[in-house]
Amino acid sequence: MGYDEVIVQLGDFGRYQKIIYVLICLTSIPVAFHKLAGVFLLAKPDFRCALPTDLDGASYELPAQLRQLAYPAKDSCAYYELAYTNGSYHRLSNTTQSCSRYIYDQSKYLNSAVTEFNLVCGRGFLAASSDSMFMLGVLLGSIIFGQLSDKYGRKPIFFGSLVIQVIFGVVAALAPEYFTYTLARLVVGSTTSGVFLVAYVIAMEMVGPTKRLYAGIFVMMFFSMGYMLTAVFAYFIHDWRWLQIGLTLPGLVFMCYHWIIPESVRWLLSKGRNAEAIQIIQKAAHFNRVNITKEALVALLDDGVSCKQEIKEEETRPPSVWDLLRYPNLRRKTLVIFFDWLVCTGVYYGLSWSTNNLGGNVLLNFLISGAVEIPAYCFLLLTLNRWGRRSILCGCMLVAGVSLLLTIIVPQQMHWLIVTCAMVGKLAITGSYGTIYLFSSEQFPTVVRTVGMGAASMVSRLTGMLAPYLNALATVWPPLPLVIYGALSLAAGFMSLLLPETHNKPTLETIADGERFGKKEATDAYMEAGKELRETLEAQPLNAAMIKSNGHKY
Repeated sequence: MGYDEVIVQLGDFGRYQKIIYVLICLTSIPVAFHKLAGVFLLAKPDFRCALPTDLDGASYELPAQLRQLAYPAKDSCAYYELAYTNGSYHRLSNTTQSCSRYIYDQSKYLNSAVTEFNLVCGRGFLAASSDSMFMLGVLLGSIIFGQLSDKYGRKPIFFGSLVIQVIFGVVAALAPEYFTYTLARLVVGSTTSGVFLVAYVIAMEMVGPTKRLYAGIFVMMFFSMGYMLTAVFAYFIHDWRWLQIGLTLPGLVFMCYHWIIPESVRWLLSKGRNAEAIQIIQKAAHFNRVNITKEALVALLDDGVSCKQEIKEEETRPPSVWDLLRYPNLRRKTLVIFFDWLVCTGVYYGLSWSTNNLGGNVLLNFLISGAVEIPAYCFLLLTLNRWGRRSILCGCMLVAGVSLLLTIIVPQQMHWLIVTCAMVGKLAITGSYGTIYLFSSEQFPTVVRTVGMGAASMVSRLTGMLAPYLNALATVWPPLPLVIYGALSLAAGFMSLLLPETHNKPTLETIADGERFGKKEATDAYMEAGKELRETLEAQPLNAAMIKSNGHKY
């Protein structure tokens, strides 16, 4: 008897699992805080060069005639020297001077890291670099904390990540200069992977097979709730340092989880710590008012030991990305999946971080951007098991592409229509993101599924790191970032048609199965050819049944 069957006996998703699951889901909220706070922490208000006549505390507003006289029409980073004689200003020279001080518009933002560290003009790229370094931290965290959680357990790494996140979140708020701030944010970015990734694994490992789709989607919904709550914090806290502290301190609440959240039973079994695993199972059974027979627990113990021994005996070498690229059909599918992940990550974060570029009310834009994710996930719950993965993925990406490209023809003064097109694109790309995770996990054979998902996640972070720089192109032409995102979405949507549908298809187990799958539509033909290929292609050893979540966008 396997652990999945024991979960069914516990009630599949009984009271104990529900309570632990909800508590785990709540940790997605502060992860969203830190991932999306950059929109407000690095907000770039309008600014002008401080004129020699401007005293400290001078207002951003100037009479229109004086502004026209003092500043070039299309250059915010220079000014003309003026003189005041006979009751009026006049230029001393038509040669511009570079700014030495700046005066910022405080009508929307009291201050931000941009205004405090003067990340404008020649230093403007540093703001985008800070967000890019944050995403580098997310990438490093998914690798480091993922491996540590496999070695030392989910629970200690989860709480270790929480502690580091709170400490460096406060360090970022107290940073005296740009590089300390960016380094602290990089560390915080890495901990978001440690907190969310490990929490997600704990949540998925404790529910039955029939509930995993719903469990995964609802974790993402809690992230979206954190997304929207970030706007609420920004509405009430206008100083960026206090905002950073306000978004960090809720992490302290989750420290009390140490006495509530158990270690993953699956991980304990994989490490041979069966006594501890059975103790947790018995506690869950008691809480769910379910009786599990001694025979069932003995069967579980035997199954855990035998599985572990089989894996050790069969495992000749660890799987690698090369296994996905060695054979032509599997290589083609892998490259398409990697491209889809690249586009989903880049467009998702690009749209999430670009609400300042859409015009109108920034807070409202941000709130809507988070709110549209909820119907996107509800749509996936209703359709993924009905319409299939490929049609949903392709359809969502095409909708995202078309809606974003439409911003080319929308007049810039029609802020509401630009925001509508961008939000439709955000809704659609969110649906694509939720789909690609499930779809790609079903495309990779079991023996290389963890490797494939991890590689897809790492590749996708490249566009996450590029997204801040793409958003900076709005200074060249406001719709340009949305046009780039739209073109990428369209390309990925059409490319997705090259992938075979996986809904209601047999689970791919070996490299041979993965190579053959998609060459013929008939399942029988696929099974037959799979058997033949097993004799000619090198069949890889079967990994542990659990699919790790280090390919998750969060």
